[in-house]
Amino acid sequence: MKIPAIVTGAIASAAIVASLAMPASQALAAVSAGSYAGKTKAEIAKSLEQQGYTIRKVKTEDGYLEAYALLNGVRFEIYVDPTTGKVVKIKQDD
Repeated sequence: MKIPAIVTGAIASAAIVASLAMPASQALAAVSAGSYAGKTKAEIAKSLEQQGYTIRKVKTEDGYLEAYALLNGVRFEIYVDPTTGKVVKIKQDD
């Protein structure tokens, strides 16, 4: 059975509208707290780049690896626990 183009167009339109209803911070941030990013500066940079981030620098601060990155023109500070490799905090800069 063939689905009419009007029905498939309506479904696609609904999906687009639903994605636009997302909060801007959720739509922008590709990485989330608790996700694995890596245990070294190089691993974190590679992981974030694969998710679309442009990495400015990754440094050690207060026991965490802190990545300074851009995504869609928005600056982020992403804090990673070097013992687990998991993201513990994401801060969006203004």
